[in-house]
Amino acid sequence: MAIVRFGDQKFFRNPWADFERMRRELDALFQSGVQDFGGRMAPTVFPALNISEDAANIYVRAEIPGVPAERIEISMEGDTLAIGGERTTCAGGEKLSYHRRELECGRFNRAVSLPTRVQADKVTATAVDGILTITLPKAEEAKPRQIKVNAG
Repeated sequence: MAIVRFGDQKFFRNPWADFERMRRELDALFQSGVQDFGGRMAPTVFPALNISEDAANIYVRAEIPGVPAERIEISMEGDTLAIGGERTTCAGGEKLSYHRRELECGRFNRAVSLPTRVQADKVTATAVDGILTITLPKAEEAKPRQIKVNAG
């Protein structure tokens, strides 16, 4: 009787291949952004934002159309920046039949982790034309430093 290794058999099928295929499909589903569910678009994260930095500051720019500045709440806890508020641009009290509805109203909250430590007491925010710009000065220990090398 010949001894044949289990993995060398032509009819051998990896029992984990189906799980790997399902994992890849789930990753693609979660990374694809907005999906179409039965003709209705799935909600996106609100507000959409960009985070950038230079040597001295971190900048957070968020799109908040229809939200007055007095309804925006910004807070910091540790290295987490939270933006919240309320958008009240919905048509109130009327019985409407929507053909397409993508503008939501009501309360929103968004929290993001910042890439470096900031000086929380010096944070400033401005809202102009539906764009909220938050300027977060970096903490002194987070700023890049030039180190001189002495020859000796």
